[in-house]
Amino acid sequence: MSVQAARAPTPQPPILLREIVGSVAVLTLNRPAARNSLSEAMIGQLHASLNAIAEDKHIRAAVIAANGPAFSAGHDIKELTARRTDPDRGRAYFAQIMTACSAMMQAVMHLPKPVVAAVQGIATAAGCQLVASCDLAIASHEAKFATPGVDIGLFCSTPMVALSRNVPRKQAMEMLLTGEPVTADRAREIGLVNRVVPAGTELGAAIELAQQVALKSAYTIKLGKEAFYRQAEMSLADAYRCAAEVMTENMMARDAEEGIGAFIEKRAPTWRDE
Repeated sequence: MSVQAARAPTPQPPILLREIVGSVAVLTLNRPAARNSLSEAMIGQLHASLNAIAEDKHIRAAVIAANGPAFSAGHDIKELTARRTDPDRGRAYFAQIMTACSAMMQAVMHLPKPVVAAVQGIATAAGCQLVASCDLAIASHEAKFATPGVDIGLFCSTPMVALSRNVPRKQAMEMLLTGEPVTADRAREIGLVNRVVPAGTELGAAIELAQQVALKSAYTIKLGKEAFYRQAEMSLADAYRCAAEVMTENMMARDAEEGIGAFIEKRAPTWRDE
């Protein structure tokens, strides 16, 4: 064996795994040793994968899961801290990462297909933000959620955006101001997750839920998901105007005509996703 061959670096496992289960894409964070922290590379790969899923007509839903004991501990603090030696003490890099991460989180919400989080362990800071950005979430009984940035002098301001749109204000503020973790059951009570399941079954339950939604008309799901998030930022009157326009457009769709006809005729609908 040559010296060069002996010194060849050991191939590193991919940091994001991609699998297709029927019509569901499963994206698995795969940095267990780093508690699946959202490094610059992880953020970029997640965003690229979401964009690819958006364009793939064969995929009708997505699941975001993770390997190891933690779902995600948030931003990669070591990666960020390393840029303190930059001439600007890291300001430009910090802004770049926060902007990229915010864009990735919005890509989850803007994806025209439902996204389900499968949370097996801790989801803290930007990891909690990722769960809150997903449309649906399944948590293991052992999962915990926190926005503990305040403990290290860094208020979780970007996670706050997604968290405050999922749970009541006072519960969000308690998490943000104390940094204390909440249990999976408490997360369900305040609306951060949909269901709590026995440890080890969360991924299967998330895929099952995603597959259930995937049986619906993709056109209807796309229209409804977009309208849901759009109207949530409007006044009551504007939200109703928006929803009425969407309902009218939806009624004119072929799938609505088919679905209503199938209901009246007591048969299963045949979707064309249009």
